[in-house]
Amino acid sequence: MYRKRTSLSTNRRKPKTLRNIILLILLVGIIFGWYQYSRYEYNINTAVDSADTSKISFTIKKGETIPDIAQKLYDEDLILDIGAFKIYTRLNGYDTKIITGRFLLNKSMTVPEIVENLTNRTNGEVILTVPEGTTIKEIDEELVKLDLINSGEFIAAVREFDNYDKYPFLDKEDHKDLIYPLEGYLFPDTYYLDALNYYNENLIQLMLNNFESKLNTEFPEILADSKTKLFDKVIMASIVEKEVRTSKDIPIVAGILWKRLDSGWTIGADATLLYLADDRELDYFDLQEESPYNTRKNLGLPPGPICNPGLAHLKGTFYPEESPYFFYLTTLDTGEVIYGKTNEEHNANKAKYL
Repeated sequence: MYRKRTSLSTNRRKPKTLRNIILLILLVGIIFGWYQYSRYEYNINTAVDSADTSKISFTIKKGETIPDIAQKLYDEDLILDIGAFKIYTRLNGYDTKIITGRFLLNKSMTVPEIVENLTNRTNGEVILTVPEGTTIKEIDEELVKLDLINSGEFIAAVREFDNYDKYPFLDKEDHKDLIYPLEGYLFPDTYYLDALNYYNENLIQLMLNNFESKLNTEFPEILADSKTKLFDKVIMASIVEKEVRTSKDIPIVAGILWKRLDSGWTIGADATLLYLADDRELDYFDLQEESPYNTRKNLGLPPGPICNPGLAHLKGTFYPEESPYFFYLTTLDTGEVIYGKTNEEHNANKAKYL
């Protein structure tokens, strides 16, 4: 009986061939890895232009990731390779140490030199962003988050401020008895601060100068008003800031509130009561509170501004729009402002939209 013989040499050749393929793949991988490492090492330690030391302002904002920063550096022509920057920061543990701020870099820097700058607060400026409608209390909280002050120190500096003579638009008598003096005049903007030489007094003056500059540029005729008249307008602008945000509605709501004031009505803005509240909700008992900030019960304006309004709300308050309305509300879902001419119409709007 004939039996087919299996070649032992063929069976032995298969494992040997497979082993050679695996070795070849490993070799290719090693060569590619070595090539990548060499490329990254070159791009990590080589500057874009070693002769160019001209300063480039580079800003890192809150929330930006390492890939975001790498892309921005590449777009600014400060690094040769995005991957090299990401590899270097990750392997050396710098990916969690890069801080927000504004830094002065140049094209003669290598990746390690750039990273050294981006992780050292002494080399950069801290960014303080003050949104429109921010209060002095909230500015204090943000400065604490930036590790520039201990809680309450900015508030204390505002209360101790005594340089009113430098600012002709300020009247010390208007501010001295307020819980937060200067509220309304610390202009909301982005400020770049030197962390090593930070002083609350300097920031206060910087913000007041900004207020004066913005008004002098946009509304010089308003800045020329009497101090008391301007103070009333800033108070109203701060209320409008908290009551409505949509640009088309700002001058209309401002017109309604001025009209209520001129007609001997209460202003009736809940935002004034919320100014000193610990939360953002009002109940029946809050509305009955005997507070100078309760504009539902008290005639006239509250004692002072309830926030630091932005340019749009200042403009809308300085130049309000006349309308047939006396009432308004903001819908809970879309934020649309609904107007009413009479109390009956306003009540119907409340039933429908609130």
